[in-house]
Amino acid sequence: MACRREPGSFRDRNNRVFYQDGRVLRGVSAVALKDWQALSASEFFPAMTRAAKVIPTKRVQEPELGTWDAVLEHEAVPFLSYPYEWPFGMLKDAALLHLELMQAALREGMILKDSSAYNIQWLGAQPTFIDITSFVRLPAGEPWVGYRQFCSMFLYPLMLQAYRNAAFQPWMRGSLDGIASEEFNRILGLRDLWRPGVLSHVFLQAKLQGSMSTRAVKRELQSAGFPKELIVSNVRKLQDLISGLEWRQARSQWSEYAANNTYSAPENDQKAAFVRGAVISKRWRRVWDLGCNTGAYSRIAAENADYVVSMDADQLAVERFYQALKKEGRRSILPLVNNLVDPSPNLGWRGLERKSLPERGKPDLTLCLALIHHVVLSANVPLREFIGWLAELKTAVVIEFVSKEDPMVKLLLQNKTDDYADYDQQSFERYLGESFVVSKRQELETGTRTLYFAAPR
Repeated sequence: MACRREPGSFRDRNNRVFYQDGRVLRGVSAVALKDWQALSASEFFPAMTRAAKVIPTKRVQEPELGTWDAVLEHEAVPFLSYPYEWPFGMLKDAALLHLELMQAALREGMILKDSSAYNIQWLGAQPTFIDITSFVRLPAGEPWVGYRQFCSMFLYPLMLQAYRNAAFQPWMRGSLDGIASEEFNRILGLRDLWRPGVLSHVFLQAKLQGSMSTRAVKRELQSAGFPKELIVSNVRKLQDLISGLEWRQARSQWSEYAANNTYSAPENDQKAAFVRGAVISKRWRRVWDLGCNTGAYSRIAAENADYVVSMDADQLAVERFYQALKKEGRRSILPLVNNLVDPSPNLGWRGLERKSLPERGKPDLTLCLALIHHVVLSANVPLREFIGWLAELKTAVVIEFVSKEDPMVKLLLQNKTDDYADYDQQSFERYLGESFVVSKRQELETGTRTLYFAAPR
């Protein structure tokens, strides 16, 4: 099978990623090959690989990529995610992993030449570094050239949320390069100068950036000589700084939903049993749980699925879910912050560098529980269009219809002038039947909520 180029892999001319029949290959130049040889001979690299902190990689023979000096093969990540989809804790742990790898590399005369947050992916709640060719032999006397990028893509977004209680995800989605020092400096006030790290990593860097080019700074530091010990010291200080950053938000609109909702205990049991029945009907390769909240049904799905991608627009709910998964060491559930009615789009050069959710891997089962009334009544997405979008995924669905008689729907409609005439169970079942075959249907105890298990036609 022919190799297919990864369209987002082009910025480093010494390597490029390709796909071939489910394999992830990377062609490397002679320069990158020497760095790979140094990396593969190091002590830290196999140790970090065994700990799942670096993606397993080996050199292979691949004649089809003969224009490159060597070819590496990486273990595939179950599902790609991006920093603008991570809750605070995930970005923080990704930053700490990057610094841990920096320390390990520096001890053996290597360094990470860049600090892109996109170099880190996830195996469930375990961050893993994927850009192997970012490890290079440490040039004598050179500074850490990835420091500015580390600040833009890790430190400033974390500071924004920790110090200003402002979500970093829209900023990261708005610019694939993160937050520039000059831009972040304008956001902060005078009192913020005394917060940990602001004076040295934000204010002074912004002033320096405004007065000199990065290349000029690098030349001056090189000519003066830049000992490795200074880089090591900076990395340690950043570790301490980032470890101390916390997002202190007690509650959000939906963070308490799992404990405070309108379901009775018998209804909760009915619903869990229905979902479990659908899940055990076959082995699922990939499940999406849309509107996952703190993940009760994602956990059920994981009982009989290779991988579960759990999504919710409420960052605090996802943060709590992530922290629980991290504590458990779970690697089969990936929690993401994603607003279904404003999902991650195609971004970057030619709209190909970062992919939309479906382009990264469609599900074969999708959970839509306690969701449809929010999509239709809160976001004003027509009912038929939502069902049509699910049909485009070619996925089986477990979906819950919540009628207008339900207390939650009454709350959503109380200030609405639109009566949503087509939002009724008869219309829902007609639209669902146009694209799906319903194999199981169950009305919950109160009679205002009905569950459906359906397969695509």
